[in-house]
Amino acid sequence: MWKALAAALILILPPAGAWAQAPDAKARLDAIVADYQAWSDRENPIGAGFNGDREALSKLPDVTLAADQRRAKELKVFEDRLKQIPEAGLSENDALNRAILIRVIDDEIQSIKFDQSRFAFSSDDTWDGTLSWLADSAPMASKADAEAYLKRLAGVPKIWADSTDNARRGIRTGWVQPRYIAERVLGEAKANAAKPVADTDPLVRVFDKLPASVTPAEKAAFKARGLALVKDQIVPARRTFVTFLEKEYLPATKAEIGVGRLKGGKEYYAWLARRYTTTNMTPEEIHALGVSEVARIRAEMDTVMAETGFKGTFPEFLAFLRSDKRFVAESRQDLLEKASEIAKRIDDRLPAFFATLPRLPYGVREVPREIEDNYTTGRYFPGSPQLGVAGGYMVNTGKLDQRGLYELPALTLHEAVPGHHLQIALSQELPEVPAFRRDADMTAYVEGWGLYSERLGIEMGIYRDPYEQFGRLSYEMWRACRLVADTGMHYLGWDLEKARACFTDNSALSAHNIDAELARYVSWPGQALAYKIGERTLVKVRAKAEKELGDRFDVRRFHDAVLLAGPLPMDLLEQRIDRWIVSEKARK
Repeated sequence: MWKALAAALILILPPAGAWAQAPDAKARLDAIVADYQAWSDRENPIGAGFNGDREALSKLPDVTLAADQRRAKELKVFEDRLKQIPEAGLSENDALNRAILIRVIDDEIQSIKFDQSRFAFSSDDTWDGTLSWLADSAPMASKADAEAYLKRLAGVPKIWADSTDNARRGIRTGWVQPRYIAERVLGEAKANAAKPVADTDPLVRVFDKLPASVTPAEKAAFKARGLALVKDQIVPARRTFVTFLEKEYLPATKAEIGVGRLKGGKEYYAWLARRYTTTNMTPEEIHALGVSEVARIRAEMDTVMAETGFKGTFPEFLAFLRSDKRFVAESRQDLLEKASEIAKRIDDRLPAFFATLPRLPYGVREVPREIEDNYTTGRYFPGSPQLGVAGGYMVNTGKLDQRGLYELPALTLHEAVPGHHLQIALSQELPEVPAFRRDADMTAYVEGWGLYSERLGIEMGIYRDPYEQFGRLSYEMWRACRLVADTGMHYLGWDLEKARACFTDNSALSAHNIDAELARYVSWPGQALAYKIGERTLVKVRAKAEKELGDRFDVRRFHDAVLLAGPLPMDLLEQRIDRWIVSEKARK
């Protein structure tokens, strides 16, 4: 639910006279960007607060249908205003500002057109999960921060009620999650509604981060107020949500999966494919690519399996990896420590591959235990340089027998460095790039970079044996199977078990991870397509640069060219690297 809200940047009509005050193209564009940023910060207080607006830390967005309808009108006017500015004559950076802002606006218009807010939750983007993230990332540098957090906490019941209204609209129009997803969400919601509330609750213990300048008595008072809010407002809202799911939502669900079954669903999915991949590929083309990638990666896996000395069949090798105790951490702490050790080995190699590194550090943390059962094996939580919050490499420490250690290097490369933390933290630290571009939801770029980083780990010397190499290939297979399964379920009419077979037969992912991932793809259509498409683009532009530059190719400068403009759509990334190649050839 709130993942989309935090990423969405909302627009409004320009202030009166803005065009008259900006006669040339650049000045007009700068005025639009400034108007946009000011309004988006007001409409999206989660994002604004994360970018350093202390006042926004007390607020939550308006998620009602009326707000969406208002935004749609404003977005269209803003889009028209942008398109009146000719691209010719703009600098490279200004041209990117114009092109990317038009895309961001169009994505938001289409999202509202399809009324995506009817899908008010997904399997791993639940209301309590987002609330845990807001608590985990809340700054606590002063009493003012504590007051802001309490105000935001007090606003949670309303946003949950408004989101429930959105889900009711989904019921009325037939746009509901499948029964399989609703039952999973209900199970988690029941557990959260039933758990006892104490001052150790994640929503309350956030006040423990307050500095020493806040007296123990003041800190205790803040915790008492937070505890009262959780008991008196959050818990009743949780129970109301459980009742809604049981009495209204579940009876409206169906066993069939895939948005293609919904009225207008195939058109919606085709748009999602374009949006998440930032390409014009059709679902059929993406599916065919996935099939070919599965075959290619499988051949590489056979070669690496032979290097381990294993004498059995491929299915027997997968069974061995999933069951042998040598690949299982001894405890939650052991898993965190192993992830941390890998992260530090990668840190040691970064300067050899990156000329520019972020100032913001990251930590290795547990996925919150209250959401771990339905959550993915790892995730990255962005930090905030403005608020003094480090990035977070989140490791799921539940169900240890399902967390194969042979996968841990690839996971760390993807979620921490040089993957999401390095890319996102660098983007946050680009002063010449406007905030809307730094925050733009270019999934193919962000997730493609994460998968590219797994591959880069080979050059960096991070994989220490064939088992870890196989784990990397298993992760790449995971992303290739996503192309097959996501398009299969949402466009080609596949059932869950047909989609599951690609992962079970071709990857070493555990049964629990496969189940959690499938639930994610069922309830969040299209997003899973971005990873492989983005990675293939990055591999392609690097190969082109290496071929054309020969001995003059410098991987550190190449990575600067990729990273120092912030997230880009795939076509604009290719154009940027083409220009970089020309400039490198001209260097003396």
